[in-house]
Amino acid sequence: MLEQLCADLGLSHRGARLVKFTSNAVYDLPEDRVVVRIVGSMALRHRAHKVVRVARWLADHGVPAVRLVDVPQPVAVGEHLATLWHTVPSGGRPVDGRDLGRLLCLVHQLPEPDFELPRWAPLDDVHRRIADAEELAPGDRRFLEERCADLAGRLAGLEPALPVGVLHGDAHLGNLIPSPDGPVICDFDSTSVGPREWDLSTLPVGVARFGHPERWYRQLADEYGFDVTRWPGFGLLRDVRELKLTTSVLPILRSHPEVRAELRRRLRALRDGDTATPWSPYR
Repeated sequence: MLEQLCADLGLSHRGARLVKFTSNAVYDLPEDRVVVRIVGSMALRHRAHKVVRVARWLADHGVPAVRLVDVPQPVAVGEHLATLWHTVPSGGRPVDGRDLGRLLCLVHQLPEPDFELPRWAPLDDVHRRIADAEELAPGDRRFLEERCADLAGRLAGLEPALPVGVLHGDAHLGNLIPSPDGPVICDFDSTSVGPREWDLSTLPVGVARFGHPERWYRQLADEYGFDVTRWPGFGLLRDVRELKLTTSVLPILRSHPEVRAELRRRLRALRDGDTATPWSPYR
């Protein structure tokens, strides 16, 4: 798919480097200083059009974010959809929780865009991933479907403390890219309109599961001015976030078998009600 896209657009795939492969296959094209994101799951193709609109909206408002390459987007490559981005210049300082807090404040203060964003429905993508799963054992499928049903019932009673508005949707430090002019935010697959607490809940889950420094979350809470872990709804958002983190690789299990051991570890933790055992990032 990458070779065909490059041929169609006059780009070079020589030296291309696979940066990440979960919901999207993300490639760096060093000769053209372009990053290509190819949607890996047929069930998630719809998100590419939204991502393009969100990126242009953020650019219009001057939010420090990754910028699209100036070609008609998304780009169709066979059955797949792709988006193309300018590579962020290297050389910036490492990001921390203060940076995430500042960028979330910028995004959360923006007026809603003049195009329709989906309402926050964090389990929709999970349902699509389960339906599109490669080689998922029947028992695991049944467990995940029951887990979704339980969380959906609990979400129906969620009472936010903050105003509802535009969310980034997957706000963690891995989606901030250092640059000489300061960090920029990326990955708008999950952008929607919903409870702002969702954007604040990602980092404390990362502290618990991936060993991120505790100070990062303290910096975020201080910069934003709200400690989501002290809010009664945090436990529910943590459970939803962990389910999404677990299921993100289901559509690519056959083509990316290296993630299977980590998937089994996460499924075991969900079954056992274990919220503390460390996880390793999917690669």
